[in-house]
Amino acid sequence: MSNLIEIVDSLENKISKLLHKYELLKQKNNELEEIIEENKSRILELQTGLESLSQENQTLKSANAILGSNEHKRETKLKINSLIREIDQCIVQLSE
Repeated sequence: MSNLIEIVDSLENKISKLLHKYELLKQKNNELEEIIEENKSRILELQTGLESLSQENQTLKSANAILGSNEHKRETKLKINSLIREIDQCIVQLSE
């Protein structure tokens, strides 16, 4: 009978330790999920900033070409032609 009590006590002790470890892992998991959400938010901010800087860079290239730089002249001509086509389409739609 004494042996059975020792086994039960041992099982209770092990279960208690397992529950404690489970709670610690649960807390750690919650912390990691919060970090993941923060990182997702940060990634979105950085992507938005990157897109904004990319557009600004493109605008500066176009402005530089208009001001006489030969580096981006072809790109500027293509952009101007694209804008002219869009304007022509708008005129056609307005005249209908």
